[in-house]
Amino acid sequence: MTGVPASLVTAGGLVGGYGVARWTKKRPLGGLVLGAAGVVAGKQWHEKAGAGAAAALGGLYVAAFAGSHPLAKKVGAWPSVLGVAGAVALASWAVERRA
Repeated sequence: MTGVPASLVTAGGLVGGYGVARWTKKRPLGGLVLGAAGVVAGKQWHEKAGAGAAAALGGLYVAAFAGSHPLAKKVGAWPSVLGVAGAVALASWAVERRA
């Protein structure tokens, strides 16, 4: 699979998922964006770096989503989402770069 790097897909999924949920007031739509990006990135990780890396990065993606909620209570919603999106994108980039 070529095209948009998985690092950008994951960042876009986290930021876009939150944005869609917030602006439409329909959380399931945001979840759809988040999930679709996760599936696309997961396929790319698997192809480039193997099943173990894909599982680890997929777990990080889900943990970032979950962790953004309590973090948002401390720093605000957008800073939280942007921070976790950046962290996941950086980890994904590092794995993609090595593969």
